[in-house]
Amino acid sequence: MVILSKQTSFFNGVPLIDLSKPDSKNLIVNACEEFGFFKIINHDVPMEFMSKLESEAIKFFSSPLSEKLKAGPADPFGYGNKQIGTNGDCGWVEHILVSTNSEFNYQKFASILGVNPENIRSAVNDYVSAVKKMSCDILEMLAEGLKIYPTNVFSKLLMDKNSDSVFRLNHYPPCSEIERLNDNNNNNNNDLIGFGEHTDPQIISILRSNNTSGLQILLKDGHWISVPPDENSFFVNVGDSLQVMTNGRFKSVKHRVLANSVKSRLSMIYFGGPPLSEKIAPLASLMEGEDSSLYKEFTWFEYKKSAYKTRLADNRLILFEKIAAS
Repeated sequence: MVILSKQTSFFNGVPLIDLSKPDSKNLIVNACEEFGFFKIINHDVPMEFMSKLESEAIKFFSSPLSEKLKAGPADPFGYGNKQIGTNGDCGWVEHILVSTNSEFNYQKFASILGVNPENIRSAVNDYVSAVKKMSCDILEMLAEGLKIYPTNVFSKLLMDKNSDSVFRLNHYPPCSEIERLNDNNNNNNNDLIGFGEHTDPQIISILRSNNTSGLQILLKDGHWISVPPDENSFFVNVGDSLQVMTNGRFKSVKHRVLANSVKSRLSMIYFGGPPLSEKIAPLASLMEGEDSSLYKEFTWFEYKKSAYKTRLADNRLILFEKIAAS
């Protein structure tokens, strides 16, 4: 078992990484091994990009449902409401999903009263560009911490012009149903799910939200802990693909969002993915021998296609584990 560095700081039980500190690369490696999740401060994403995008998102999500539906249905890109995926998962959430590396048709928003598609496009592009750079910096620090060279072994997949990265805005409206449920249950144990438990299939996910709580992560001991929001910082998730590339040394973290009875929650997530044709397999430098690989090689397209056939809470990687194949 990895012992976290004595220098590791924590934020309500979550590793807190100061990107300005010289030892941050080693602390990030430790956090990825033990949690698959960490909070970062002293990043270089301009606050104005974060607030500008949040402002545009609020304008859109504040529109009447009949107007928002004009930007849907999600195919998978565009506007979606309550339905998560195509296999029956639902949540107390509405969202916008856009592709970051191909020209998304922002004209879907043109007919929505009070919403300027060019303003949304500009806000998303500025924000995603800055967060993508930060993601690559983090991945290169990870590689350096793992003593993998060249250090762009992970980041080059996000920088590739064919990278299959996506960006998602999630809006969780206040849910008065929670109070009704709790009024009928003296134990107050009724949690209404905003977004059900899952791991992210990509390499890395970068999350930022407003100051409304709801996010929870699952620890190794099987306990869920709440992650206090911080609108000035970012939270980083290890994705399934990074788990495979590190041969299980890093674990993709299971997480979920609970609905809030009073305040709306707005989150923005950049999912850094490889090109569809990219072969995903454990890196040779992280294996003790050719036979020590825990996973079969697969392309990102194959894994993505498989993941879309599953439910949110399913273990998607089990089909690609060598043990399961033997």
